[in-house]
Amino acid sequence: MELLNNLGINGKLLLAQIVNFLVLLFILKKFAYGPVLKMLNDRTKKIEKGLKDSEEARKKLEEITEKEKEVLKKAREEAQVIIKNAEDQAKANAVSIVLEGRDQGEKLIINAKKQIEQEKNKMMVEIKSEVAELVARATEKIIGEKLDSGKDRELIEKVIR
Repeated sequence: MELLNNLGINGKLLLAQIVNFLVLLFILKKFAYGPVLKMLNDRTKKIEKGLKDSEEARKKLEEITEKEKEVLKKAREEAQVIIKNAEDQAKANAVSIVLEGRDQGEKLIINAKKQIEQEKNKMMVEIKSEVAELVARATEKIIGEKLDSGKDRELIEKVIR
């Protein structure tokens, strides 16, 4: 101790300061360092948990994005199939409509020809009747007398044929 006294250091005071330092160190460790360290550890855990959660969220987002791409791809494929089916159906309908129109046109032409033939036959009958009448009148004027209707008819039919 004398050596410390020669250097100007009081041993009792040094010992009291060492004890005070250890008490202060204990108090700081117990009440300041421990809670601060616990708080830092808790923050570190929260940060790590946040990073882990964000990584999981990123992975889920990637999975959802992939699923969304798959769903969109399937939807596009289904839409193309539906469009192709609709186009095929439209083509089939167009062919059917054209064939039906052609059939109806042919029926109209056939009906028109029949009607023309009927009108022609009707007109021929009328013309024959009028010609017969004219022949009968001409014959009456040429011969000067009226033939009976049976003879008129025979004569007219011979002339007309």
